[in-house]
Amino acid sequence: MPKPQTHQTITTMKHYYKQFLYCFYMLLTVAAVSAQTKPANPFGLVYGNALTANVPGKVNIHAVHYKLNGIDIAANVYTPANYDSTKKYPVIVVAHPNGGVKEQVAGLYAQRLAEQGYITIAADAAYQGASGGLPRNVDKPANRIEDIRGMADFVSQYKGADTSELGLLGICGGGGYALAAAETDKRFKAIATLSMFNSGIVRRDGYMNSQIATLPDRLKQAAHARAQEAAGGEVLYIGGGKMTDEQVAALPFDLYRQGYEYYGKTHAHPNSTGRYTMSSLIDLVAFDATTNMRMIDQPLLMVAGSQADSYYMTESAFKAATGTTNKELYLINGATHIETYWVPKYVDQAVAKMLAFYGKNL
Repeated sequence: MPKPQTHQTITTMKHYYKQFLYCFYMLLTVAAVSAQTKPANPFGLVYGNALTANVPGKVNIHAVHYKLNGIDIAANVYTPANYDSTKKYPVIVVAHPNGGVKEQVAGLYAQRLAEQGYITIAADAAYQGASGGLPRNVDKPANRIEDIRGMADFVSQYKGADTSELGLLGICGGGGYALAAAETDKRFKAIATLSMFNSGIVRRDGYMNSQIATLPDRLKQAAHARAQEAAGGEVLYIGGGKMTDEQVAALPFDLYRQGYEYYGKTHAHPNSTGRYTMSSLIDLVAFDATTNMRMIDQPLLMVAGSQADSYYMTESAFKAATGTTNKELYLINGATHIETYWVPKYVDQAVAKMLAFYGKNL
C-alpha cells in the first residue's frame, strides 16, 4: 500500500509542475519566434539572390576542400545548369577582396558567371575565412597570389573543366593579386578585375596617400609585432574593430564608409573579420601590383565604378599594362567601389561586360 503524500511532497510536485509549464511555454515561444525568423542561407551565402538549394538542372554549388602547401583550403565550386561531367566547360577562378570571404561578393560573381555556362571557383584565402592556417588573418601578398594559383590547380582537375579556357577574375584586393598572378602564370588566358585595389600601395602610403608620413612608425610597430609572435607572444592585429554610426559617418572616404556598412552590416559574415596581422605589414608595404604589369600579355579587362574613390589604382595598373594591346578599361557610370559588389543594376552591367570579354577571349 503506497504511503500517503506529505505536505512537503505535494509542495515539491507543484513546484516542478510550475517549472515544467514555464519551460513548455518558453519552448512554444521560441518555436513561434523561430517560425517568423528568416532561416539562414544553408550554404552560408550572404549576397542577393543566392542559391538556397541544389536543384537538378539548375546552377549548383559544391563545398570542397583541398591542400595548398599543407594548409586546408575551403572553397565553393559552382557548376552551370544541366552540368554534365563528361562535357567540357570554360572555367573562371574568382579571388575575393581583402578581409572578404567566398560567401560575399566573390560568390555572387561566381554564381552569376556559372549561370552563363562557366564552372567557377571561389576560395577563402589561406589563414582566412574557413581555410586553415595559423595565426589567423595573416595577409601576405605571396600567400594571396599562391591562393589564386592553388584555385587554378584544383579546378583544373574538376570534372568537365576545360583547362584551355581558364579565366581569372579578381575583386578589390583580389584584383591586385590576380594581376600579379597572371604576370607569370600563363594558364590564365583572360584576366578581369573589378574595383581593383592595390593592397601594397595602400598599406604603404595610406588610402589616397593619406599615411605617407606615418610609415616609419608603422613599420617599427610591425617589426615589434613579428618579434613578439616569434617569441610566442600575443598576435597583434590591425583593423576589425567595432565602430559607432557616428564614427563610420566621419570616415574620410566612400570606400571605408560603405565598406564598413557592407562587411559589418548588410553583407556581414562571421568569417569576414576585416583585420590582418600587424606583422603582415612588413610584406605588404613591399608589394605593388603594377610593378611587372608589362608581363601581362593576355587579354585584360579592368572594371571600376565611375564614382569610385579607388579608381586611381585601376587607372594606374591599366596604364602600366603595356604588354598587351587587347585591353579595356570599363567604367560603370554612377557606381562607387562598394556598390559594384551588390547594387543589382551595377552588378548586371559588370557581369554583362565580363561575359562579352570572356566569351571573346576564352
